[in-house]
Amino acid sequence: MAENMTGQTESITQLGKAQKGSPRYKRIKWTIFLAGISVFAQLYDFQALLGAVSEEFSITPSQSSYLVSSSTFGMAFGLLIFAFIADNFNRKNIMVFSLLSATIMTLMTPLIMNFEMLVVLNFLKGVFVSGVSAVTLAYLSEEVDKSSLGIAISFYLAGNTFGGMFGRVMTALLEGWFNWQIAVLFIGVLGLVSAFVFIRLFPHSQFFKPERIPVKTKLSRMGKMLSNLNLLGVYIIAFCIMGSFVSVYNYLGFQLKAPPYNLPHYLIAAIFLMYAFGIVGNIVAGSLSDKYSSKIIIRLALLTFVLGLALMFSSNLILLLVGLIIFTIAFFSAHTVAGRLVTELTVTEKSMATSLYWLFYYVGSSLIGTSTGVFVNNNEWTSFFGVLLGLGILSFFICLYSTRKL
Repeated sequence: MAENMTGQTESITQLGKAQKGSPRYKRIKWTIFLAGISVFAQLYDFQALLGAVSEEFSITPSQSSYLVSSSTFGMAFGLLIFAFIADNFNRKNIMVFSLLSATIMTLMTPLIMNFEMLVVLNFLKGVFVSGVSAVTLAYLSEEVDKSSLGIAISFYLAGNTFGGMFGRVMTALLEGWFNWQIAVLFIGVLGLVSAFVFIRLFPHSQFFKPERIPVKTKLSRMGKMLSNLNLLGVYIIAFCIMGSFVSVYNYLGFQLKAPPYNLPHYLIAAIFLMYAFGIVGNIVAGSLSDKYSSKIIIRLALLTFVLGLALMFSSNLILLLVGLIIFTIAFFSAHTVAGRLVTELTVTEKSMATSLYWLFYYVGSSLIGTSTGVFVNNNEWTSFFGVLLGLGILSFFICLYSTRKL
């Protein structure tokens, strides 16, 4: 009887949520897309600038990657904090605070000419911007009808993808034409405009009320989440695939700039246009997850991820780029479905569950994204791609195990 009443209540509540085609749904979808652009354009604004930074500060490629890893490590650290406090505050207020604070850090960056201080500032930027990622998936699962949730999530992730692509391409081009300071300043101005549009148009929550829960209770719930093998499996997959993805886009420019390729900076910048394929992966995977089993889609995506990495072992530029396209599509497809799986596997504390997902995601970005630079320092590209291929295969088998009962 109780279960039946719960089901009826959930059905009624679901009907009140934003549905595809409604004005509220459109505002959520497009402003969350804009927030995704701002977050990822700022988080990875230095990724396309590592070559210039390496030359200006006379440091190795691996050391230059600290500017990316410090941002993503800051993101991971911030997510750990928000896992405990996010449910205490209004969802929109957290996102607004994060967007404005991160933008201030980005606008300050061009004024800093000390490498160590740049690393610190990027860490702080990552901490601030983490608030958006900490609550977005929870907000969407609370405010959007289940029949449209996959598309809504894919729009946010597509915004991440587009922001990453646009930010990297523009910073690479502006650095080539001017310098890295102008490139970063451009991203800061973009972030400021995005924040003000978001403040004006993004709807407040209708189905969430802030609730203060004791830290001890939160720690207990976090422990239960980490002991849930299904959730833990998704978290480890996020760690592996994100670390692999950031490694490729951190260092591929160094390979393409050197013999036998010797590509100019504007063609290397164009490599980040591959993110457009990622947007397709986001949206297609999100749409399919509204119709078919998420476990089947993520398994296929991870198999494709491995195939893309295998092709990138080739020294033939065409095959390498085809592999990069396949790898990029597969990564964003797997990431989209993994994000949905986390919201489906948790009934309460969704912001904590998604914060833990992003925590593993960005720790993987920081640790793997920097450590694989050792191979790049020594020009050992076979070993570099071999490690990433191993992580892809590991992710697939973890997926088989953790989703076997879904």
